Amino acid sequence: MLDDLPRCWWSGAAGAAPDPLMVAYHDREWGVPCHDDIELFERLALESFQAGLSWSTILRKREGFRAAFRGFDPRIVAAFSDADRSRLMADVAIVRNRAKIDATIDNAAAFLSVAEATGSFDAYLATMVPPPPARLPMDATIADIAATTEASDALSRDLKARGFRFVGSTTVYAFMQSVGLVDDHLPACFRYGARNL
Repeated sequence: MLDDLPRCWWSGAAGAAPDPLMVAYHDREWGVPCHDDIELFERLALESFQAGLSWSTILRKREGFRAAFRGFDPRIVAAFSDADRSRLMADVAIVRNRAKIDATIDNAAAFLSVAEATGSFDAYLATMVPPPPARLPMDATIADIAATTEASDALSRDLKARGFRFVGSTTVYAFMQSVGLVDDHLPACFRYGARNL
């Protein structure tokens, strides 16, 4: 049984049949600062796969993605062969989209290049979106949550210039929300301003 804590609308907690995966993601991950490069790569890859789909679909397939992409270690993914690409296209546990699979493998190499040049991908992100993360004002509503920002536009452009694909500004902003580069929990949500629950 779900508790009655107030949550952001998208978590589905207020629905007739709440999705426990969405609620858990909202409560434990979304907006919590993430500094682990493997987790950052996973979140960026999953956001790229989500384009055109619901986030609940991605969460339901998350363990399948983790298994298929060998824990999202970018060193392993960057070395995937044509046989791995075929294996991924046949894997019903993930979203089987050739362009997104190819982009994830290519993005792993770009991710490693950025990490090598800057010390870590986390360090790179800190140069692009310096802390502390922006928080919504106390009177914010759903209408105040952006789909893109100047920061996501700039990060998207820079990632593309570094060889990343499927990283448009909307995808990048969703990634920024996910890993705590911005804090878009609404004021009525129990997570508002609570950075590390």
